[in-house]
Amino acid sequence: MRQLLIVDDEKNIRYGLQVMITRELGEACAIRLAANGKEALELQQQQPADIIITDIRMPVMDGMELLERLRSQQPASEGPVVLVLSGYDEFEYAKTAIRYQVRDYLLKPIRREDLFEALGRAMEERDRRDLESERIDAANDYQKRLRLAHLGQLLEAEEGEVEARLGDLLIEEAGLTLPFALAVVTYRYEQGGSMSREELAAVVERLEGAPDRSYEAALWDRDGRLVLIDPDADRFARLAEWAEKRELGGLLVGVGRSGADLAQLPSSYRSACHALQYTFLHPGMHLVDARAVESGRLMFAAPDEEIRLLGNLLGTDRKREINELLYRIFHIDQLARMDMAYIEQTARMINEKVLDEIFHRYGEASIEVLKLYRKVGDWNNFRYFHDYFRSLENLLSSLNDYIKQMRLAYAENENDNLREAVAFIEAHYARPLNMATVSNHVSLNYSYFSEAFKAYTGESFVVYLKKVRIERAKGLLAGRELKVIEVGEAVGFENAKQFARVFKELEGISPNEYRSKMYAQKEEVHD
Repeated sequence: MRQLLIVDDEKNIRYGLQVMITRELGEACAIRLAANGKEALELQQQQPADIIITDIRMPVMDGMELLERLRSQQPASEGPVVLVLSGYDEFEYAKTAIRYQVRDYLLKPIRREDLFEALGRAMEERDRRDLESERIDAANDYQKRLRLAHLGQLLEAEEGEVEARLGDLLIEEAGLTLPFALAVVTYRYEQGGSMSREELAAVVERLEGAPDRSYEAALWDRDGRLVLIDPDADRFARLAEWAEKRELGGLLVGVGRSGADLAQLPSSYRSACHALQYTFLHPGMHLVDARAVESGRLMFAAPDEEIRLLGNLLGTDRKREINELLYRIFHIDQLARMDMAYIEQTARMINEKVLDEIFHRYGEASIEVLKLYRKVGDWNNFRYFHDYFRSLENLLSSLNDYIKQMRLAYAENENDNLREAVAFIEAHYARPLNMATVSNHVSLNYSYFSEAFKAYTGESFVVYLKKVRIERAKGLLAGRELKVIEVGEAVGFENAKQFARVFKELEGISPNEYRSKMYAQKEEVHD
């Protein structure tokens, strides 16, 4: 729908034109009326018209001053198409109208045919302008997206790729003022997880306006974080201040080292990402500058022994000792000066050497414990370190209770299960047996079964099975029904070589020597 503004001090003409145009064009035009140029300007500021039909001679502000004001605000190619009405066929008016690039100059009384011919030409001009504007907007949008794509590729380029990426992006195409400042922005929820791109863009827009218009460049990295580039680094500090005032605790900003040229963009981005990590250690701090964390950070040796001890303590009544050990492992008293690499390394070691091992050994715990386990498994699920640490404490406490219950349950049924396991071995020793088969038969966790079987029999599963087989083999070797090689197969050995090796390992002599010895003893008895 086209916006049409009729400006005339004569009420009858204003309303007459409105009725005539509405009858002809229907809802194709939304028509507003003004009695003079001043009213017209006010209406134009509220909602710009596509076409203006204006009288020349009017009180307060005449048509020529209205045209002058309109053209001072916008060039004719961007402003409304203007049709001028006048009851005075004077050359001076025509010259002025031409100077202001008026589309048509119509004399009163207005002939209906002339009006609609002029309106038709005005509509065509507006359509042509709109089409051209759409083409320009599309071209500009494409150029903008191409520029941001090149910036994004350069942003995350490895050291060996920087020169090649720079070839795709000239300084004037980048649209950056040098030297530049760069920040990486994210929003972490208190319960874990980060905002989507759309939500984060909306938060930044609330604080400082749309990012793509407020900063020289605004783009997204592969992790969904907002990267802002601007010559004024103070703007990032103001963004953090406004977030604090609005109580947007999850908005976090990492500011990278400034860059003197585009080749420094990747290193500036990496330093900003590194700085952003340190917001994890400081609750309530919205912004960390890379310069503040580049040196003087504390790094400790990997706590292998302490983490091994932590795993061993779980399932005992030494809960207080577990908590104290956890504090020592993370050096909580020196956390503010800690190097993030130590936090990452230690969290990963606890995942692999304690948490994963527990679930591998004892199987799955309750749903609540499993949910906490999956969350604690990635410290990026937390806004701040103290949230991660508190969740880790809760998880270890739950696992401590869980292991105690599992051990108690195992202890109550342990003897029955292990007696059944021994009976199964005694009955099926000649089959291809392994510990997985037997532990599954008695429904015990593989790792736990290994430890429990050794405690019950005094020997490992492999040694116990060997002894059972060799004892059965000794009975068969004492008779004459089977050859030595057939005896080995009869008690479960894969081949004669393995049978001979194991037999000598346990008895000190070969199967043949044992058979000869048995025969000799029998003959002595008969003599």
